[in-house]
Amino acid sequence: MTQAKLVVCTKCGVVNRLPPNRNGAEAQCGKCGVRLFSGIPQDIDAANFDRQIGRGSLPVLVDVWAPWCGPCKTMAPAYEAAAKALEPHIRLLKLNSDKEQAVAARLGIRGIPTMILFHHQREIARISGAMSASQIIGWVRGHVPTPAS
Repeated sequence: MTQAKLVVCTKCGVVNRLPPNRNGAEAQCGKCGVRLFSGIPQDIDAANFDRQIGRGSLPVLVDVWAPWCGPCKTMAPAYEAAAKALEPHIRLLKLNSDKEQAVAARLGIRGIPTMILFHHQREIARISGAMSASQIIGWVRGHVPTPAS
Protein backbone atom coordinates (compact mmCIF):
# COMPACT_ATOMS: atom_id res chain seq x y z
CA MET A 1 0.00 0.00 0.00
CA THR A 2 1.38 3.39 -1.02
CA GLN A 3 1.62 5.99 1.72
CA ALA A 4 0.24 9.52 1.55
CA LYS A 5 2.74 12.17 0.48
CA LEU A 6 3.52 14.96 2.90
CA VAL A 7 3.56 18.28 1.06
CA VAL A 8 4.58 21.49 2.83
CA CYS A 9 2.75 24.63 1.71
CA THR A 10 5.20 27.27 0.45
CA LYS A 11 2.92 30.08 1.63
CA CYS A 12 1.94 29.15 5.20
CA GLY A 13 4.29 26.23 5.96
CA VAL A 14 1.54 23.77 6.96
CA VAL A 15 2.18 20.10 6.20
CA ASN A 16 -0.58 18.63 4.01
CA ARG A 17 -1.29 14.91 3.55
CA LEU A 18 -1.80 14.04 -0.09
CA PRO A 19 -3.43 10.61 -0.56
CA PRO A 20 -1.72 8.45 -3.22
CA ASN A 21 -4.83 8.42 -5.42
CA ARG A 22 -5.17 12.24 -5.38
CA ASN A 23 -3.93 14.38 -8.26
CA GLY A 24 -1.23 16.53 -6.68
CA ALA A 25 -1.38 19.08 -9.49
CA GLU A 26 -4.84 20.15 -8.27
CA ALA A 27 -4.23 19.91 -4.52
CA GLN A 28 -4.73 22.91 -2.26
CA CYS A 29 -3.39 23.70 1.20
CA GLY A 30 -5.83 22.69 3.92
CA LYS A 31 -5.07 25.84 5.92
CA CYS A 32 -4.61 28.76 3.51
CA GLY A 33 -6.22 27.31 0.35
CA VAL A 34 -3.33 28.12 -2.01
CA ARG A 35 -2.48 25.53 -4.67
CA LEU A 36 0.33 23.29 -3.45
CA PHE A 37 1.85 23.12 -6.96
CA SER A 38 1.63 26.11 -9.27
CA GLY A 39 4.30 25.24 -11.85
CA ILE A 40 6.25 28.27 -10.64
CA PRO A 41 9.14 27.69 -8.20
CA GLN A 42 8.48 29.65 -5.01
CA ASP A 43 11.10 31.79 -3.29
CA ILE A 44 11.33 30.65 0.32
CA ASP A 45 12.85 31.91 3.55
CA ALA A 46 15.02 29.98 6.01
CA ALA A 47 12.12 28.69 8.12
CA ASN A 48 10.20 27.44 5.09
CA PHE A 49 13.38 25.89 3.68
CA ASP A 50 13.91 23.88 6.87
CA ARG A 51 10.25 22.78 6.89
CA GLN A 52 10.32 21.75 3.23
CA ILE A 53 13.43 19.62 3.73
CA GLY A 54 12.58 18.32 7.21
CA ARG A 55 8.83 17.66 7.00
CA GLY A 56 7.90 17.01 3.37
CA SER A 57 8.20 13.56 1.83
CA LEU A 58 8.74 14.70 -1.77
CA PRO A 59 12.18 15.19 -3.27
CA VAL A 60 13.03 18.92 -3.17
CA LEU A 61 15.13 20.76 -5.74
CA VAL A 62 16.46 24.09 -4.49
CA ASP A 63 17.92 26.72 -6.81
CA VAL A 64 20.26 28.94 -4.80
CA TRP A 65 20.46 32.27 -6.61
CA ALA A 66 20.90 36.04 -6.15
CA PRO A 67 19.24 39.01 -7.89
CA TRP A 68 22.57 40.41 -9.17
CA CYS A 69 23.68 37.08 -10.73
CA GLY A 70 23.51 37.11 -14.55
CA PRO A 71 23.59 33.32 -15.00
CA CYS A 72 20.85 33.02 -12.33
CA LYS A 73 18.62 35.40 -14.30
CA THR A 74 19.39 33.50 -17.50
CA MET A 75 18.46 30.16 -15.92
CA ALA A 76 15.24 31.38 -14.23
CA PRO A 77 12.91 30.67 -17.21
CA ALA A 78 14.48 27.21 -17.67
CA TYR A 79 13.99 26.45 -13.97
CA GLU A 80 10.34 27.50 -14.24
CA ALA A 81 9.90 25.27 -17.31
CA ALA A 82 11.45 22.39 -15.37
CA ALA A 83 8.95 22.99 -12.54
CA LYS A 84 6.07 22.61 -14.98
CA ALA A 85 7.51 19.24 -16.09
CA LEU A 86 8.56 17.87 -12.68
CA GLU A 87 5.75 18.98 -10.34
CA PRO A 88 3.87 17.47 -8.49
CA HIS A 89 6.44 14.66 -8.12
CA ILE A 90 9.32 16.98 -7.21
CA ARG A 91 9.06 20.24 -5.21
CA LEU A 92 11.04 23.05 -6.90
CA LEU A 93 12.05 26.03 -4.75
CA LYS A 94 14.27 29.09 -4.98
CA LEU A 95 16.50 30.37 -2.18
CA ASN A 96 17.87 33.91 -2.45
CA SER A 97 21.43 33.67 -1.11
CA ASP A 98 21.54 37.41 -0.37
CA LYS A 99 18.43 37.31 1.84
CA GLU A 100 19.18 33.90 3.37
CA GLN A 101 22.94 34.12 3.92
CA ALA A 102 22.92 31.81 6.96
CA VAL A 103 21.21 29.02 4.99
CA ALA A 104 23.55 29.53 2.03
CA ALA A 105 26.54 29.30 4.38
CA ARG A 106 25.12 26.18 6.06
CA LEU A 107 24.71 24.61 2.62
CA GLY A 108 28.30 25.47 1.72
CA ILE A 109 27.37 27.54 -1.33
CA ARG A 110 30.53 28.68 -3.12
CA GLY A 111 29.02 29.82 -6.42
CA ILE A 112 25.63 30.49 -7.93
CA PRO A 113 23.45 29.33 -9.46
CA THR A 114 23.71 26.09 -7.53
CA MET A 115 20.96 23.49 -7.50
CA ILE A 116 20.73 21.04 -4.62
CA LEU A 117 18.46 18.00 -4.65
CA PHE A 118 17.20 16.73 -1.30
CA HIS A 119 15.31 13.52 -0.55
CA HIS A 120 14.47 11.91 2.79
CA GLN A 121 15.88 14.93 4.63
CA ARG A 122 19.35 14.74 3.13
CA GLU A 123 21.22 16.13 0.16
CA ILE A 124 21.52 13.57 -2.63
CA ALA A 125 22.99 15.67 -5.46
CA ARG A 126 24.38 19.11 -6.23
CA ILE A 127 25.36 20.95 -9.40
CA SER A 128 26.52 24.50 -10.11
CA GLY A 129 26.12 26.59 -13.23
CA ALA A 130 23.23 27.61 -15.46
CA MET A 131 21.39 24.82 -17.25
CA SER A 132 18.58 24.53 -19.80
CA ALA A 133 15.19 23.12 -18.82
CA SER A 134 15.93 19.76 -20.47
CA GLN A 135 19.28 19.55 -18.69
CA ILE A 136 17.64 20.29 -15.32
CA ILE A 137 14.90 17.72 -15.92
CA GLY A 138 17.40 15.08 -17.07
CA TRP A 139 19.71 15.74 -14.12
CA VAL A 140 16.85 15.48 -11.59
CA ARG A 141 15.39 12.35 -13.18
CA GLY A 142 18.86 10.80 -13.18
CA HIS A 143 18.86 11.05 -9.38
CA VAL A 144 15.15 10.60 -8.58
CA PRO A 145 13.04 8.77 -11.16
CA THR A 146 9.62 10.38 -11.59
CA PRO A 147 6.50 9.01 -13.26
CA ALA A 148 6.13 10.01 -16.90
CA SER A 149 4.13 13.17 -17.50
